[in-house]
Amino acid sequence: MITLDKIKKAQTRLKGIIHHTPFSYAPILTQVCNNNIYLKKENLQTTGSFKLRGAFNKIASLSEEERNRGVVAASAGNHAGGVAFSAKYFNINSTIFMPEATPLTKVNGVKSYGAEVKLEGSNYDEAYEKAIKYAQTHNLTFVHPFNDDEVIAGQGSVALEILQQSKNLNVKLDAIVVPIGGGGLISGVASAIKSQKELYPNIKIIGVTSAGAPAMNKSYKAKSIINTKSVKTIADGIAVKNTDPHTLDLILELVDEIVEVEDKEIANAILLLVEKQKLVVEGAGAVGIAALLHKKIDMQNKNIAVLLSGGNIDVTMLSLIIEKGLVKSHRKLNLIVTLVDKPGSLRQLTDIFTKLEANIVQIGYDRNSTLLDFGDANVSISLETKGKEHQQTIKEEMLKYGYQFIEQM
Repeated sequence: MITLDKIKKAQTRLKGIIHHTPFSYAPILTQVCNNNIYLKKENLQTTGSFKLRGAFNKIASLSEEERNRGVVAASAGNHAGGVAFSAKYFNINSTIFMPEATPLTKVNGVKSYGAEVKLEGSNYDEAYEKAIKYAQTHNLTFVHPFNDDEVIAGQGSVALEILQQSKNLNVKLDAIVVPIGGGGLISGVASAIKSQKELYPNIKIIGVTSAGAPAMNKSYKAKSIINTKSVKTIADGIAVKNTDPHTLDLILELVDEIVEVEDKEIANAILLLVEKQKLVVEGAGAVGIAALLHKKIDMQNKNIAVLLSGGNIDVTMLSLIIEKGLVKSHRKLNLIVTLVDKPGSLRQLTDIFTKLEANIVQIGYDRNSTLLDFGDANVSISLETKGKEHQQTIKEEMLKYGYQFIEQM
């Protein structure tokens, strides 16, 4: 366990550097999840993530000689931003290794703080190996994203804020739900809570991993290290392939439960947070809400704090999630319709949509496909619709007029 004294020292170092991010009741999520939901909005933190807490505390704890040599880090994005921001604050050099597929938004964000970015490897673990070698070769301090007690203590400061803010709201928490990648955040949060067990004996710490990055979840259940060969998830902030021994030990000691969510469940949570809470949250930050929405956590009528760990989502990914969400919720209908290629055919089709008040938002016309019979054409159409019943009415009307079509999901 990281000591409470160490976490409080981190909190003191961070004073004036980080935002005390909002902690607020979420009535719509409360109704949907059958629990009283409170959101800790670290997606609104400076650099867009909780990671600044640990990175700054680590660099602040270095000797002046260590800082002046410069620092190195490996990150999928958020830790990189925290290290780069902290290095700029102390006016020292920083070199950040990031996976080659890191979204441009995160790369540019890191560069904006003056860091040198090196894109290496297909995932975090490969970038990490390159960064370690670079730090050793150039005699630089490596700032680990989670296997470092000063980093973990910095992350633990968010739990001290949650405790104070819940007290201000006169709320007695039953659980805190925390994303897990490498395990630094949940180790810090759990240490802060469990080190005060006499004051908070009943607060459960529940971790959430992505099914596409299951190493820590598998290791927790087996009580021994299990690594994976690859990771694949939209929650790139927690896409960690290998289990860290140090954080696993802390998690086994302090964490009450770990659950797992699928990418489609994470996407649903991101969309709900955008629509209902007006919050932009990245995949890693949304896993706690995903777990509650999809009944992965067996709790009812409890006071639950959910840590939204970051908001640095790639705009392209957000657009894709919104598009798929609109189709899934029957607010958008994508069709390929085969019709006779002659004047007036398209007009007859669009008249049906006009009559049924379906708005055409995109249309394409193909008469050259080798799959078509001579004299036919395919029209690809995207419609704004008003729900499942409205879509069913549209499809029945098209069949009534003899149109052949394929629905695209």
